[in-house]
Amino acid sequence: MKAEQSVGPGDLPQLQAQVEQILDEARRQGATACEVAVSLEQGLSTSVRQREVETVEFNRDQGFGITLYVGQRKGSASTSASGTAAIRETVAAALAIAQHTSEDPCSGLADASLMAKSIEDFDLYHPWAITPDQAIEKALAAEAAAFDADPRILNADGTTVNVHQGCRVYGNSHGFIGGYASTRNTLSCVMIAEANGQMQRDYWYDFNRRGEQLASPESIGRRAAERAASRLGARPVPTCEVPVLFSAELAGGLFGSFLSAISGGNLYRKSSFLEGKLGEMIFPAWMTLDERPHIRGGLASASFDGDGLATSAKPFIENGRLVSYVLSTYSGRKLGMPSTANAGGVHNLYVTHGNDDQQALIKRMGRGLLVTELMGHGLNMVTGDYSRGAAGFWVEHGEIQFPVQEVTIAGNMKDILGNIVDVGADVETRSHIRSGSVLIERMTVAGS
Repeated sequence: MKAEQSVGPGDLPQLQAQVEQILDEARRQGATACEVAVSLEQGLSTSVRQREVETVEFNRDQGFGITLYVGQRKGSASTSASGTAAIRETVAAALAIAQHTSEDPCSGLADASLMAKSIEDFDLYHPWAITPDQAIEKALAAEAAAFDADPRILNADGTTVNVHQGCRVYGNSHGFIGGYASTRNTLSCVMIAEANGQMQRDYWYDFNRRGEQLASPESIGRRAAERAASRLGARPVPTCEVPVLFSAELAGGLFGSFLSAISGGNLYRKSSFLEGKLGEMIFPAWMTLDERPHIRGGLASASFDGDGLATSAKPFIENGRLVSYVLSTYSGRKLGMPSTANAGGVHNLYVTHGNDDQQALIKRMGRGLLVTELMGHGLNMVTGDYSRGAAGFWVEHGEIQFPVQEVTIAGNMKDILGNIVDVGADVETRSHIRSGSVLIERMTVAGS
């Protein structure tokens, strides 16, 4: 994509003007309050397989979503169209919905005094001047390196380069309008290893706001091949209760489940195993989980949340204790609590970690299971019961012995979180949840 075609900060004035036009139209049609989000996105995606180009796709999309209120009745609508007619029709659709909904005393905009006062530049936008031919070349180089890395790599399941640039502007009838431009780029490689009648599939990838700083295609291809080949010969293990070590790229899922359990929607519906646990010990006393929304270049950095509220750094877990829920304006009102400025989610979660890398944690574990893949969605949010299909490596005497497949790991999430032994220094940087490998004292591994 050439620089002059790029979506970026130069598009923000146009989008801000569109937000103002939509807000004016909502007022004209009778809405008592309104909020709207407008987005403009552009992307390039190329994929190869078996040394052949599979797809080259370019997209450029624009649209908006509107939520308006008539008193305490709420209506929402969205469209990918633009122009005066599309705005008029979409506002009318949202208004018609609002007129048919019940009044909700918790609905409405956040208090005007809570709106973000300034929009900071968190260094989120770095356009990558890469052409489709160059993207294809990188994908082919990654796949070639994977094939060359191990003779047992006999098939490929796709290598992809994705380049994305976007702008988003949010505004509401309090007069708040804020927006930002951002970029994200990925290079991923999925390979298949075969030996002795068994096939194993694995992957590797990198993600960066700066495309030039992605790991080299060759290193990603080799890592994907090594991971796939290392799983050959995998087998189940007998059912047992042992320590379990979640690799860093999976550990974020544990903390993501925790965040869901303390999110306002699950709490006010009384569908969370952590409902009513504010102030209680959830994690070991040495652990802290805190939100840092103003990190430069952070994958989820933002000056304001989905309600327009100013974000701020804060802990959710402090010295093991639950000190804050994850609340939007609406869920906060439902619970009789103030918003935590987390409408739309958490902005950069940092998890306390120790000094040991994954290899040191394996030695510390002694005997147990290193989990490198999870299958299915096995968390009962109401009870906390957790059960998921897993694959990885069996550990004895602090050393990996053989690959494992066709097992299930199970426990209760309250016990899992409370029995974390350590978090590794191998912090995953490709996610907005920054965590290293997580060692759990004991879980049930159900196998043969």
